[in-house]
Formats: sequence, C-alpha cells, structure tokens
Amino acid sequence: MDLSIIIVNWNTRELLAGCLNAIEEGKRKKEDLLAPTVEVIVVDNASSDGSAAMVRERFPWVRLIENTENVGFAAANNQAIAEAAGRYVVLLNSDTEVRLGAFGVLVRFMDEHPRAGACGARLLNADASLQPSCHPMLTPGREFWRLVFLDRLLPRATYPMERWDVTTPRRVEVIKGACLLVRREALDQVGPLDDSYFMYTEEVDLCHRLAQAGWELWWEPRAEVVHFGEASSRQVREEMYIQLYRSKAQFYRKFGGAERVATFKRYLRLAYLPRRAATRAARGFSPAARERDRVYRRMLEEMAQW
Repeated sequence: MDLSIIIVNWNTRELLAGCLNAIEEGKRKKEDLLAPTVEVIVVDNASSDGSAAMVRERFPWVRLIENTENVGFAAANNQAIAEAAGRYVVLLNSDTEVRLGAFGVLVRFMDEHPRAGACGARLLNADASLQPSCHPMLTPGREFWRLVFLDRLLPRATYPMERWDVTTPRRVEVIKGACLLVRREALDQVGPLDDSYFMYTEEVDLCHRLAQAGWELWWEPRAEVVHFGEASSRQVREEMYIQLYRSKAQFYRKFGGAERVATFKRYLRLAYLPRRAATRAARGFSPAARERDRVYRRMLEEMAQW
C-alpha cells in the first residue's frame, strides 16, 4: 500500500461526504493519485448526525472505524494509523476538499526528498483565498507577540505566506493538521500523535518530534486543498477556545517543563486581562461581549490548573 488517507469525523456529515466525493473523483480520474494503491480510513467519533451510516451506504470502499464515544482527535487518528498500510499516511480533516492532482504532487515530492518526514498542502478558503497552512514553532514569546497584535507589524508567530512563490516548496517548522502527509518510516521512528492531547496542538507536537529526530518538514504549494475550517469545533465553540490554550500549555510543559509553561501563562494573562476588562465594561450592551466575557473569565480562572 502506497498511501493511507485518514479522516477523523465528528458530526460533519455533509462536509465529510464532500471530502470523500472529491477523493473518489480523484481515484476515478487517476490523474490525482500517483500512488497505485490507496486506502481511505474514516474514524467516526460517535457522531449523532448519521455520519457513519452515510459512509457505509454511499462510500462502501472506505474502511470505517466507529467509536462509541468521542475519544478525541489525536486518539482517533492513532486508531487508523495503527491499521494503515501505506508507506505514506495523510491526516486529512473532514471539512476539506482535495483538488485534483494534490495527492499526486505530495507523493511525488516525498519520493524525491527522502529526508522529508512530512509535507503539507497549500490550504485555501472556500473563496479560494489563501489560508495559513504552516507556521513557525510555538514559543511563549511568539504567542504573546501574536496576542498583542504585533505580528501584524513584524511577523514572528506566522509566516508571510502571501508573499511566497506558490510554485516553489519551502522548508517550514510546523504544518497544520488539516492536510498533513507523513512518511511511515518517520512515524515509526518518532511515534504517532500524542493522544494525551484531546484536540489541538497534536500536530505541533508531532512536527517538533520529527524535527528533533532530524527529519525535514516542507510546504508544497502545488498541492491545493480547500479547508472550510472549524466544522467540528464550532459546535462547542467555548470549550474548544479554552481547549486550544490548554493544549498549548500542555505542549510547553512537555517540551519545556514547569518554568516554560509558567512563562506562557504569564504572557496569556498579560494579553487577556485587558480583554476581560473591555468585555466586562461592554457586556451590558452586547450579547457578543457577554459571551466573550464569560469565555475570558473562565479561561483566566482555569489557567491555574493547566
């Protein structure tokens, strides 16, 4: 098996159908996949919207793993990784549509660059505008720089991707998990996703471990994937907002210890205390401000436990 495409789904039935339709079209036209043998594995995390039944009925060629509870994004991916037979594994979000030729481009690139442990596609929004698909490695300083909007003046936490040549691959530090192709040999060396992350930052952790082991990470813009974004997380927006920063704290603790996570939390307080003051002042006038105030208050309170 050359390519294993892994899709984790939670209550994104119609988007998942669109994702699988795009893959099916690529398989039918053959121009999309250079790899002669491809498998697709969908892991359904106990969806309540009929996603699993839809896959069984409309896409019988897909291998379906049905969980009876939501085990989290990383753990669900690892279930499929353990069964995947491909020499390359693609972690693909259910809210994506892969453009024709994209997988072929990624496979060709990896075949030609044996030191590449992973590569990512050029992500596009629904209107075909550019979406960030990679970024520098997380640090507390870069996080604070972004949170206080200094990144708009001098990018440190993001790449100036709008100025990059879209015909030339680039070495990068972190590839976003919406479409992440990983060499099986590299996965076997560093291990799969760390499933102690429920959601978010698991791909940052994996990229960090790949780089530590000497593997290169690349952005391949000639492979295009439309990413609609946050289809699962918007269903529990408040919890996922807090989970994002909780998972970052987990990453800093794992790779920097107590001192590094303490620095991160200090920066987070500096950035969010003024936000909390502003939303508290405005909450009597705006439902949106009340909602943000509740989220900021909860995050500042829970931060001590991270």
